[in-house]
Amino acid sequence: MDQWASMEFRPRNYSAEEESHSLPRVRAENDPLSTPCSSKEVDVVGQKEEIYDPLRGIDANSPASLKDLQYFDDNSVKVLSESSSVQLQEKEWSSFKKFLIQRFSVPKTVSVSAMSDVIVKIGKASERSSTNMHLEELEDPQKFAEEGVRMITQKEYVSRLHELKAEIAHSWQNDDRVTSLKLTIKVTRLMMDTSVLQFYPMLFALATDIMDMLGDMVFERIKCKAEVSEDGTRICYLPADFTSSDICSDAKETCNNWFYKIGSIQELLPRIYLELAILHCWRFLIVQPADCLKRLVTMIRGIADPLASAYCRLYMVHCSQKLPHCSVSVGYLIICINDMKVQLSRVMSARETSHGKLLENPALLIILIEPTIEYIMKSIFKDLNQRHIGDMLVDLELCKDKKELFGTIPCVSVILHHLLKELPVEVVQSNAAGIINLIECSNDTSFDQCLNYRLLGFKLCESRRQMEVTNVQAVVNRVIEVSTQYDCLEKYLTVVDAFVDIVLQYGMDNYLSIILEGVSERACIKGIAENELATLESIFIKLLTHFNNLEDAFSLSHFVEILDMMYGSSRSVIIVHILKIATRSGYLRDPTTIQFLIEICQALHDDIDFPNVKEDDLQQPARLISRFVQMVDYGAEMERQLTFLVECRGAFSGINELKETLVHKSNHLAIKAMKDSKNHLSFIKACIAFSEVTIPSISAPIRQLNLFLETAEVALLGGLISHSDGLLDSAITCLESLDLMNGSRVRADVDGILSTVRKVCSLFVMVPERGVTNIPKSIFFLINSLSWMAPRFRTRILCAVITLTATLSQKKLPYHANHGKVPGNELLFFEDQSYCEELKSLSKCVLQNLVDVVHQEPSQASRGVMALEACDCIMSSFKQLNPEISTICSKLIETAKLCLSENDKYLQSTMELMNKYLPTTQRAVLPLTV
Repeated sequence: MDQWASMEFRPRNYSAEEESHSLPRVRAENDPLSTPCSSKEVDVVGQKEEIYDPLRGIDANSPASLKDLQYFDDNSVKVLSESSSVQLQEKEWSSFKKFLIQRFSVPKTVSVSAMSDVIVKIGKASERSSTNMHLEELEDPQKFAEEGVRMITQKEYVSRLHELKAEIAHSWQNDDRVTSLKLTIKVTRLMMDTSVLQFYPMLFALATDIMDMLGDMVFERIKCKAEVSEDGTRICYLPADFTSSDICSDAKETCNNWFYKIGSIQELLPRIYLELAILHCWRFLIVQPADCLKRLVTMIRGIADPLASAYCRLYMVHCSQKLPHCSVSVGYLIICINDMKVQLSRVMSARETSHGKLLENPALLIILIEPTIEYIMKSIFKDLNQRHIGDMLVDLELCKDKKELFGTIPCVSVILHHLLKELPVEVVQSNAAGIINLIECSNDTSFDQCLNYRLLGFKLCESRRQMEVTNVQAVVNRVIEVSTQYDCLEKYLTVVDAFVDIVLQYGMDNYLSIILEGVSERACIKGIAENELATLESIFIKLLTHFNNLEDAFSLSHFVEILDMMYGSSRSVIIVHILKIATRSGYLRDPTTIQFLIEICQALHDDIDFPNVKEDDLQQPARLISRFVQMVDYGAEMERQLTFLVECRGAFSGINELKETLVHKSNHLAIKAMKDSKNHLSFIKACIAFSEVTIPSISAPIRQLNLFLETAEVALLGGLISHSDGLLDSAITCLESLDLMNGSRVRADVDGILSTVRKVCSLFVMVPERGVTNIPKSIFFLINSLSWMAPRFRTRILCAVITLTATLSQKKLPYHANHGKVPGNELLFFEDQSYCEELKSLSKCVLQNLVDVVHQEPSQASRGVMALEACDCIMSSFKQLNPEISTICSKLIETAKLCLSENDKYLQSTMELMNKYLPTTQRAVLPLTV
């Protein structure tokens, strides 16, 4: 005990130390940041080797580059271009088939007619010929219909088609091409059955896949015949752009045989499909294979079923893309569209029927046909020169001549829609008035006209060229007149949404008022349905994006009224957008705007389902509401600001992030009041009390701890010692309940916790009284009671406690609360020997535990560093090393020697420092080298 009694804390002169460690300051003659430093150029002597840079441009003088360029001659470039074009077309076609399958919901069971025996019969019985089945149908149609229909699941149907594809490929590989053709014919006959409308697009996608496979196999066989003779001798290599003159007679004969076999098929639809499958084989026979398309278009007119004929035309367009691009014109496509116009007109007038079921749901039939119209229309415009658009519109019978492209000749609405979708923006902009006339006179049941008006508006918005104001007003005026005729809010919104951008762009405020008034009237009558919210959201986002100031948007007639009637996620999206605008424009000081923003924030908060919401989904609303609270500034009206914070705490109780913001704002208010010359002691107490009440409601203990410490600092600055005592007690309580995992799988920030504990120790330097060592003792006992605390963590906290006791023992503390207005412990316990003895007693307990904790560290390198850190702390805290302290330091140095390299600079510098502080008689014990 006598040895410990001789322990003394090292006296510190903090002012002198700060001055001695400060770097000398000299005024600079020039601003070093005013001019950029010139970079020195370094020449590498003797290095002449060229380095290939893949990003460098081609050197025209380089012989190697010229040689590479000559390799790609015109022919090879052409072949590569055609090959990439074919690959792109195949990808587009594959994507389109996937779209067909996904777009239409398929029933679980499919009725299969007798014509589809290839699906239901898998070798169970002998198959009847198509001639016998036709005779049975003529003798007793009703009996044939009843007995011929069977039910099969959609999954079985698709599985059987995949089996057929495999059988066809297998037969072809075994040179049984007759079987392959017969099975493919049976597959094409499936396309005659349209009894299950919704299943037909999927059937088309699967069946044409099989036909394409057969067509490619036939093409490759004939090409092989043309290139290799029967005895295996190579005749030639056909170029990619070969013609019929390059083909030998043997290959032509084989090709003709295939067309003869297909021409002998009785049924029209299978015959057309199979000729289309091998359409590209006409290249072996004739110079212009595309000439066959006009004949096939005419043949398709013989298919009475509108659905079957539409998809047959679609397959023809696909197959024509395999022909040489230069030989195919859009003429046959225009004929297809004109034929479909006639057929759709008959469907809508109920004059066309090959199956009674088609007339039961003509709307569904048109929906199923629509993808074929879309694909054909895209093919028309794919490589169409804009100068030829007038001729194309004349051929489509939409106008009499090219002088007036869009007149009063009606068109089927669904065809008109996809025509408008593909028309260039410049053409639409130049003929907007004529297009409106065409839309008005093309009012039928095939397509909702409001969607055509909507498409027109979007096409006009895409144009980069400004229209004349008079033309824009004329177009918008006619569209507004049309939209007012819709009593349904959904159709009204569908039209006006597309023209809001144009109204805003050209500053037509009167039309904007009309649009919002129309929305308000219809919403007040029948309310806003869920399917109408998305369009309303689109309109509001456009309005908010256009106006720079929120006040301009809020001043619009019916804006706030319509927003109040909205609900769900659409309203939340609009509120989020409003808050983004509000919080990026600087501080908010207008009381009316602040009140409105409070109300919409409350609505956003109420829409959040806190028990079920994901944390990621909550982040953006919470961040925006917190940002809004930060940006509200009532200036000198600090009491009003505090009242606002109280209101926000009650309104947004479910957002932890906001509660932290409220505490920060409250503490900021307290600091602001302290800086004011007036006496605001009661207001400062109110701010501190607000923070004291708010912090416990935050769920994360670590954040609670940091906020308690922040508020305690503010209380100390204000001279509120009793408040700071309570806050520090609460901080220690948080530290006791702290869990490293914090109830989640994410490990807490250990370094952050250590920094916070050190901050607690630094705060205690300013806190007067506190029972001298009660708080340091509580920290000391706390770290021994927490099982999750690692040795590295404990060592640094023990060092912090030693540093705290050494600081409290000084005659002049390094800093004080409230600029020295609050007396420190050096004055309260001036020359009190019992005060120093109590500090020494606590230090003794800490030192005795320090060595044990260091040895508990499993990592050897970390243990060595920890030993040196502890040794440095001891030497900087105590004046003379008595035997007990010398023993502790010696143990720590020996530990560091065992764990670290002898060349470790930290180890060497610590040993030098220790020899400096040791008595002369003990310096030999610790040599500088290990």
